[in-house]
Amino acid sequence: MITSTQPLSDPAPALIVHALRKQYGTTVAVDGVGLEVKHNEIVGLLGPNGAGKTTIINMILGILEPTAGAILIEGANLATERQQALSRTNFAAIYAPLPGNMTVYQNLKIFGMLYGVDNLGARIESLIAEFDLERYRGQKCGVLSSGEQTRVALAKAMLNEPQLLLLDEPTASLDPASAHDIRARLRAFADRRHCGVLWTSHNMYEVAEVCDRVLFLARGRILLEGDPRALPRAHGRETLEDLFIHIAREPLAFGSTTS
Repeated sequence: MITSTQPLSDPAPALIVHALRKQYGTTVAVDGVGLEVKHNEIVGLLGPNGAGKTTIINMILGILEPTAGAILIEGANLATERQQALSRTNFAAIYAPLPGNMTVYQNLKIFGMLYGVDNLGARIESLIAEFDLERYRGQKCGVLSSGEQTRVALAKAMLNEPQLLLLDEPTASLDPASAHDIRARLRAFADRRHCGVLWTSHNMYEVAEVCDRVLFLARGRILLEGDPRALPRAHGRETLEDLFIHIAREPLAFGSTTS
């Protein structure tokens, strides 16, 4: 049985997911998934559309209730210590833009208040500088470009200096230069803030560049796990994209590593 008790000499990982399951009637969307994200680690959660990636993210965020399993965020069990667990978490996703009728500053202020951020004004100014948003602070988010909106969303995601950052396709709508800039900022944030990151993406070049480890998901189960730079050759493929396509087409050819 998983509990939230951790020895002081052995700090809890940013995230532990154990035997996670989500079922809708007779349809199983997530089937016994187990994973871990350490601090200062970026883990890629990969898989075709419908594999269960966003369902897993939404369960970790507390939006969906698991059918079975446990989620621990820095040792706090989401089921029994919800406020403590979620206060250490934040997220950004392309399908969850910030309210377009509010300005950049207004959005950061409202979300900062919701998260109970101390010294909020100073924190907002720091993030505006870090994400080069000074010229946009008074503009409504709905009129910004995709790249600018992504920078605002990531600034929002870092307001509470999370120990676990969940990113669902954060660079999907960006041009290559903007995406490269965002990846560099996220890598630096994870290293500087001792933060764990769980990152979903369909961009295999991006994954190979930024992720320390990847998990391949298909039909709600994790099939493979490893270093994104070494995993393809270990399975007879030249690139991570080749391996992704092979798993998407022939998931039954791979064993499950769920726990």
